[in-house]
Amino acid sequence: MTSAGDRALAAILVRDRYVVAVALLAVTALAWWYVLVLAAQMTAPAASMPSMPGMQDMPGMMMPALAPWTMQHALFIFAMWTVMMIGMMTPSVAPMVLIYTQVARQAATLGKVFAPALWFAAGYLLAWTSFATLATAAQYGLERVALLTPMLASANKWFGAAILVAAGVYQLAPLKDSCLASCRAPLSFVQRHGGFRADVFGSLFLGMRHGLYCIGCCWALMALLFVGGVMNILWIAGLMIFVLAEKIIPAGRYVSRLAGLAAIAAGAWVAVQ
Repeated sequence: MTSAGDRALAAILVRDRYVVAVALLAVTALAWWYVLVLAAQMTAPAASMPSMPGMQDMPGMMMPALAPWTMQHALFIFAMWTVMMIGMMTPSVAPMVLIYTQVARQAATLGKVFAPALWFAAGYLLAWTSFATLATAAQYGLERVALLTPMLASANKWFGAAILVAAGVYQLAPLKDSCLASCRAPLSFVQRHGGFRADVFGSLFLGMRHGLYCIGCCWALMALLFVGGVMNILWIAGLMIFVLAEKIIPAGRYVSRLAGLAAIAAGAWVAVQ
């Protein structure tokens, strides 16, 4: 029979998972709200749009790609990429954070104390914030050589084809396999890297390391945003769903490889048009 203590612990575990899940959902929802607002403003006529940092005094459509790269504008683009990465990647880290929450609560009943799961999640998102820095720099470079349209999509078929083929090839690469394996088995990843940490810094660093593996798994997919449009909502949502599917469904690796072949074929098709 289950003791009263076991039932109480089970109830606490359910409550903790519920609270953490709601918090992660709220973070994702807020990030997506911001992205949706930006996307709507980018496609609205200038007269109907509120002013935004780095987007003033722009003729016609007020879009980030048309703005001069001042420090203010660069910070705006960095914020855009950061929030977009949070919205896309928080669902992917949710299973790991929920596992962390459960293990931490069970350890607490044995007298062991782990840093709150918040610090692990913060470290993960901090890694993706570093990726946002690189994406901002990439956008700046691509705009300078006129390879992006005002909607931040590929303006050159050869560039678009190259990104598609490169992403497809990476989907088939051993490094992709290695990073995806770590993302698909987060508990094994934690055990290989010393287990859950009691101190805040250790938990934050563990989350960052997990995030870096996730970047290694997904960076080429994120580059596809420069093909379909950085603020293309359907493109963003599709990539988010695909990244999550790669990590959680049993046939995720096969889906990843099929997507790689499809991307290579799409790149070849774009090139010959």
